[in-house]
Amino acid sequence: MQLIDLARPLENTEYADPPGLAPKITYLAHDETADQVLSFFPGVGRDGLPGGEGWAVEQVTLSTHNGTHLDAPYHYHSTMDGGQRAITIDEVPLDWCIGHGVKLDFRSMPDGHVVTAKEVEAEFDRIGHNLQAGDIVLVNTGAAAHYGTPAYVPSGCGIGREATNWMTARGMRVCGTDAWSWDAPFVHTAKKVAETGDASLIWEGHRAGMDRAYCHMEKLANLETLPATGFEVQCFPVKIKGASAGWCRPVAIIRD
Repeated sequence: MQLIDLARPLENTEYADPPGLAPKITYLAHDETADQVLSFFPGVGRDGLPGGEGWAVEQVTLSTHNGTHLDAPYHYHSTMDGGQRAITIDEVPLDWCIGHGVKLDFRSMPDGHVVTAKEVEAEFDRIGHNLQAGDIVLVNTGAAAHYGTPAYVPSGCGIGREATNWMTARGMRVCGTDAWSWDAPFVHTAKKVAETGDASLIWEGHRAGMDRAYCHMEKLANLETLPATGFEVQCFPVKIKGASAGWCRPVAIIRD
């Protein structure tokens, strides 16, 4: 059995998110925290600790959308399934988060391209797979090649509302991308909106959750190492009460 880590680490980098949205991690080393440990044990001095060391601790300030994470329908809009209350990440059914994996390769698409339903259908035909209910669809946009650089956030194609609905109509409930967003990068969409005046282009792939509930992962890693099919995905999110997303450690499993 082979396990493939599909997660990005949470780290102090300014290039995994747009400006101003990066996480902040403060690392407290063993030699900085002895007094914290000793505060629980009156009368004990540093000489009572091995090497005089305390514990290693991290203090973190971040969004639920930093790092590799799973978005809940509530993130996209207050409603889902044509007007029902959108569920939050703690309400996402666990059985949505485990299933047969399918990889779609759209690395040849230009940055900012919005993938259509016909293009999704053609890619399924190319890899010889009929999308089944419960399949977890992973989209390789090529943005991952730029992770950790200023080019990451504006890189990759996006999956449009029509294409997303094509997949959810066939029973897909969880999907994911190696890009910063399931949608095309905002810098490209902003140009199209300015040219056309069509505000419905904004976040259209996310807004597909208003039509039919689904979740997606963003900032996936190592998709280029996966086959098109023949693997399982597990991607359980952290259970944050009433939240729009939860960090996750997705894993692809290739069984012998």
